Amino acid sequence: MALSLFVSVPSASSQQAPAPAVSAAAAAALFTPGIAALSLPTDPSSPPSEGSISGKVTFEGTPAKYKSIDMSPEPNCAKFYTTPPMPEGVVTGTNNSLQNVVVYVSVGAPDETSSGPVVTLRQRGCRYNPHVVAIHVNQEIWVQNDDSVTHTVHPMARTNKEWNRSQPPGTPPFAIKYDKPEFIRVRCELHPWMRGIFAVMKNSHFAVTDDSGSFTLPALPPGRYTITAWHETYGEMSKEVTISAGETNNLSFVFKAKPY
Repeated sequence: MALSLFVSVPSASSQQAPAPAVSAAAAAALFTPGIAALSLPTDPSSPPSEGSISGKVTFEGTPAKYKSIDMSPEPNCAKFYTTPPMPEGVVTGTNNSLQNVVVYVSVGAPDETSSGPVVTLRQRGCRYNPHVVAIHVNQEIWVQNDDSVTHTVHPMARTNKEWNRSQPPGTPPFAIKYDKPEFIRVRCELHPWMRGIFAVMKNSHFAVTDDSGSFTLPALPPGRYTITAWHETYGEMSKEVTISAGETNNLSFVFKAKPY
């Protein structure tokens, strides 16, 4: 109940009669002990209705040693690097962190079919950037060639349709999308070291670990979920977690490195 107070201030020329005095008994009745005084209603912010998951992905053991990429057959791309680049199948960091791991809700969240914001895949220096492109079904990827050489984009899909498309330099980007969830390996048939991943998810609850191995899955309604971590070389593992409103769950995954 809101209490409104209206105050009228008469002008100097007003000839209204003064209001009658309020007796002491009447005043006491307005402020009877034991009855709470009226106050304006508060407007508290709504309590959080969702939770989140944050964590890290690391490895144990010794990763295999990879040879650097020899781009001498393509000098227009080799000029981008002061030292020969390394393959991106396993990218590690400090404290045994593991980059390019796709972490996602595999069980517990409804499927989504609506499109999301466009994601751009760039071909620059004869590399796919980013190396791992994570999207959900019906979300578009725009493929762009920033190099002065021709590339091909060959997603080797199994569940979705497989195709291979050439993209000469200077041509406009082209759009692709998939209607079924799948991890798709991508390669360029003209430059065999060019490899990438399309991770097509069935919902929007996913993330790709950064160079510190960190990830976050925000905006999860309360409930029980299965969270899966997928790596192109080390495979996948899953854990179950229960989400409560307003809380952040910490979750970690540790992959076993394969030296050979």
